[in-house]
Amino acid sequence: MPGYAIAQLYDVDLNAGIVEYLERIDSTLAPFGGKFLVHAGLQSVQEGPANAAAIVIEFPDYQAALDWYQSPAYQAILPLRTENASGIAILAQDCGENHVATDILQGRVVQG
Repeated sequence: MPGYAIAQLYDVDLNAGIVEYLERIDSTLAPFGGKFLVHAGLQSVQEGPANAAAIVIEFPDYQAALDWYQSPAYQAILPLRTENASGIAILAQDCGENHVATDILQGRVVQG
């Protein structure tokens, strides 16, 4: 089941640090089978800050997403992003092909 790295970035300063981050991130994804599904581009913000950019990276599984994020190669470039953009980053597991919204209620506490 796939895993995902999901980010919502705000106030990105397109300076030399971000350029270097963008030039180096692809090589950190390759060993873990990561690929961009969404990387800013054409987006229509329906709620929240209008200057946000959504990013979704797919991995073969959740463990690969964790391993990528914790890898020395990614950790080496992470400050280039965090020092030049605000936002959130989440690692998540695919919910499965037949998932319906109420599945989350089965024996789980929804965090608010």
